[in-house]
Amino acid sequence: MNLEAPSIHRCCFRVYYEDTDAGGVVYHANYLRFAERARTEALRQAGIPHAELVKDFHLMFVVNRAEIDYTRPARLDDTIVVETETLDVRAATVALRQTVRGPNGVCAIARIRLACVRIGEHRPARIPTRWRQAMVALRHGVGTDT
Repeated sequence: MNLEAPSIHRCCFRVYYEDTDAGGVVYHANYLRFAERARTEALRQAGIPHAELVKDFHLMFVVNRAEIDYTRPARLDDTIVVETETLDVRAATVALRQTVRGPNGVCAIARIRLACVRIGEHRPARIPTRWRQAMVALRHGVGTDT
């Protein structure tokens, strides 16, 4: 799918002590937590919260694949921004890129694949139209890798 006006969702967080290791650097697994929060906020801001997908369709998104490249550390008390953009939308999956930026530039880039599944069965299900359209709206222009 191609979109005329690309859009990236940006979500800001403060790095707290609980997010860091003994040296004051963000613990590697916490980038996944930041990414999850940012995805949730992106959907909420688009008017399609997870809770509505669960309630109205008995569906949910689950992480099917996660790949992260770490480039520089985020540190205690830094303000970080997680940029979420859609790379691809298929019938039951969405591929996203989430870039974590700190005061000194890119800290990490995560490539996440979400699968839409039926609750209780964990079987793939088609993404409802409204959610599909919102995910496409987060699609960034082609050839603009960070």
